Amino acid sequence: MSSHSDRVRPRFPAAVYNQGAEPDPRFTLANERTFLAWITAGLALISVGVGLQALAITIQPTFRLVAAGLLMLAGTVCPTLAWRSWMRVETALRASRPLPSAVMTPFLVVTLTLAGALLLVGSIVTAGAG
Repeated sequence: MSSHSDRVRPRFPAAVYNQGAEPDPRFTLANERTFLAWITAGLALISVGVGLQALAITIQPTFRLVAAGLLMLAGTVCPTLAWRSWMRVETALRASRPLPSAVMTPFLVVTLTLAGALLLVGSIVTAGAG
């Protein structure tokens, strides 16, 4: 008779854990830390977007609003992309395949470049009007 502690619980997501072999725990834990870092980045993006609007910095309001909205939207999308990235990497580790290319890094680069450009142009427009 098996005890309660001998039962193996199904792991979530089954689509990942039902594939391949168990990788070295160090790689799985590193993948998890990366996932959590992207979650932190998403929270930071949302916080900066809210801060831009809450502080009412002297930047042309339309540019500030669009930049803040872009940052908050990116911060909201970030966890979903982080989850997909975690799943892709974990699946590759379990199948002993090369790691997939990064999705999060280009996403963050484009988002911050656009937001920065909006804020720069908004500052120039405000300075020119004053």
